[in-house]
Amino acid sequence: MADTKKSTGKASASFSAEEKAAMKERAAEVKAEKLRNSAEADTAVVLEKIAELDGSDRVIAERLHEIITTTAPGLAPKTWYGMPAYARDGKTVVFFQASGKFKTRYATLGFNDPAQLDDGTMWPTAYAIIELTEADEAAIAELIRKAAG
Repeated sequence: MADTKKSTGKASASFSAEEKAAMKERAAEVKAEKLRNSAEADTAVVLEKIAELDGSDRVIAERLHEIITTTAPGLAPKTWYGMPAYARDGKTVVFFQASGKFKTRYATLGFNDPAQLDDGTMWPTAYAIIELTEADEAAIAELIRKAAG
């Protein structure tokens, strides 16, 4: 949650440098998406973003990309706030957030509202990842199948 300050009587949000960079990156993505018109171009951009990641973030993102594109080929690769994401009808269903993005101790696999993960009255929408085992990969593939509908 962002801190608020009241210096002039109006509340203004304070964002970290990483948050500001992510917002600028998202604005640039929206503009670029309007100019690109092919799934191949979007996939190439996602693969470039993955290649830019360091260490375990890159390894995890590469493996997630393979799992997601194999398990749910109907989800279109795209970037979302500078990170790999996968969308249906232009709406982000699942995304990866590298630990290095906001200097956290784990990467995140997250699901947005279009993901069909509903399970009763409460269900998880994000998972912390520090490495992937075969069991993790199988569980992720099942989540992706369910999320993609």
